[in-house]
Amino acid sequence: MEQNNIEVSVVMPCLNEEKTVGICVRKASQALEKLGISGEVIVADNGSSDNSIEMARKEGARIVNQPIKGYGSAYLKGIEEAKGKFIIIGDSDDTYNFSEIGKFVEKLRNGFEFVSGSRFKGHIAKGAMPWLHQYIGNPGLTWLIGFVFKARFSDVYCGFKAFTKEAYKKINPLSRGMEFCLELVIKSSLLNLKRAEIPITLDARQGESKLRTFLDGWRSLRFILLFCPNYLFLLPGLALFILGVSIFGLSDNFKLISLGGLGIILGFQILILWLFASEYSFTEGYTLKTAFFKRFYRYCKLEQGILLGFLLFAAGIGLNFSKAYEYADAKLFLSSFILMVFGIQVVMASFFISLIGLKDKNADK
Repeated sequence: MEQNNIEVSVVMPCLNEEKTVGICVRKASQALEKLGISGEVIVADNGSSDNSIEMARKEGARIVNQPIKGYGSAYLKGIEEAKGKFIIIGDSDDTYNFSEIGKFVEKLRNGFEFVSGSRFKGHIAKGAMPWLHQYIGNPGLTWLIGFVFKARFSDVYCGFKAFTKEAYKKINPLSRGMEFCLELVIKSSLLNLKRAEIPITLDARQGESKLRTFLDGWRSLRFILLFCPNYLFLLPGLALFILGVSIFGLSDNFKLISLGGLGIILGFQILILWLFASEYSFTEGYTLKTAFFKRFYRYCKLEQGILLGFLLFAAGIGLNFSKAYEYADAKLFLSSFILMVFGIQVVMASFFISLIGLKDKNADK
């Protein structure tokens, strides 16, 4: 089939799925033929040691080999090789019914850019999903992503999805592990793509699952936090800084004043970490640079950061040698050291942020 004639590419990752990959390819091929859709079925093999490749090829799939291990790695390679303007993805373990791909194609033809299946709105066969995933893990992650990113989905971890090739280029996923589907959902929301969700059926898997409940759950949570430095660093840092200032300013007890000073320093350090995390996220393409940060980096260069740091440090030194210091109380004594600490932190942070941003600046040239 000519490349320009392909409308739909069905992409399946595969690692030792000889019992089911042929069935999945057959269902997808039959669905395409039945609906009169010009398409292709791609199996992205991730190093299978059984007869998976032979079974897939026997049913007419195009085989793409991906030596780099990982669920997301297989998809990255498979989608890279896909020729269709619409991409449909799904696992090759026969848990997703590829006979349902017509519902995805219909949505894409109607102008939607990103379509996700929902097992919770559809049907989950008995034993198809562990209770911990069904009642705690998946709903919990879905709620968290919905709350943080305003992503209105009922099943973020569903692996049966579809999107246009143009939307995929905008999303530009990077994840090589099980977080791949989460990245698609999060970025489709951040980019405000036209999204839809359709009910699907989840059947029981044949063979042993490759999911590792707690490890994959932690990796998913860690990945979500990478996308939301405001919640991870900004809010806690501001809260700790404000609390420290309040205790420092209102108390006359030396121990409480010291505790307030510690809160101020720690809060300030967490706010600097927020800048680090945000710049890293922008540079690596995980999130889009906001208007605030565009203005911030336009006016706050390395040189300004160094100057500000030296001024803060000099202010602390000056306070130490001022005449007022001879009669200083604990607050004045600690204030001088806080200013010196701030100065050193600002100088070092300015250099580090500039180092992180080198890649972003080079890309703009």
